[in-house]
Amino acid sequence: MPADHDIILAEISQMLRAVLPAIDPDEEITADTSFRDDLEMESIDVISLAGRLQARYGDQVNFAQYVAALDVESLRGLRVGGLVEHIAASLNANAAPTSGSVAPVPVAGQ
Repeated sequence: MPADHDIILAEISQMLRAVLPAIDPDEEITADTSFRDDLEMESIDVISLAGRLQARYGDQVNFAQYVAALDVESLRGLRVGGLVEHIAASLNANAAPTSGSVAPVPVAGQ
């Protein structure tokens, strides 16, 4: 079953509100919300978010690896939607059956 982007967005929103208590409770966090410009996240906030992601998703989602693969401009422009996409892709990749786990299809006459 594919990861649900809306559920992931809601979970990330809750994590961000916990990490950044100054966020206005009426302010909606959307896929277009920028970590830098809209949320004004500092390095320590990113570390705290990474810890929450690790606690929630375990080794299925490697936030540090994701961030390390971004160039400086991509990192500056990182939006919540980009993180949601990364999490969904990671969860879907980890949920995909391996070739050894697929049940064989019966063939007529055998």
